[in-house]
Amino acid sequence: MPEEEKPCRVCTGFTAWRRKQTSDRTRAQAAAAAAASATEGFARRPGQTDSAPSTTRADANADAPTSAQCPPDGYELGNATWTFLHTTAAYYPDEPSPAQRFAMRQLLTGLGQLYPCGDCADHLRDEIRRHPPDVTSRATLSEWLCETHNEVNRRLGKPIFDCRRTDERWRDGPADGSCG
Repeated sequence: MPEEEKPCRVCTGFTAWRRKQTSDRTRAQAAAAAAASATEGFARRPGQTDSAPSTTRADANADAPTSAQCPPDGYELGNATWTFLHTTAAYYPDEPSPAQRFAMRQLLTGLGQLYPCGDCADHLRDEIRRHPPDVTSRATLSEWLCETHNEVNRRLGKPIFDCRRTDERWRDGPADGSCG
């Protein structure tokens, strides 16, 4: 299959990506089976059976990669990216230097240029143009990220996060000490 026709695991959910991979593999296996059955009368003598051992489902999946070995899908990449950004904002200085402000703007702008999911990158660039990140302090950056994340959540029909709780979620943990 040409490279441009391969589904992008980052741009599609894992289930859709996996379904496409499986259907491609199934079509290839069906073609191979059809070719084998077309020559079956020539490959075996009457009464001869395959000598290959049977394979159980467990055997067939024994070498299957675990999800930790697979490229991330859009959901996994999004969660990891938001975790990184919110945590970075939570530890951003209360009074950042001009160099730190510049670096944070560059990080966010660069993400809008380089993010593997094109739709997400486009959305981030648009959001930065419409509502530039406030990098003047840790609190303002955390607020900007939370509002931007909530905008994405609204578009995706996900729950909205209470932006008053960003420090609890991304820096301090719950007051009950449950995070150790």
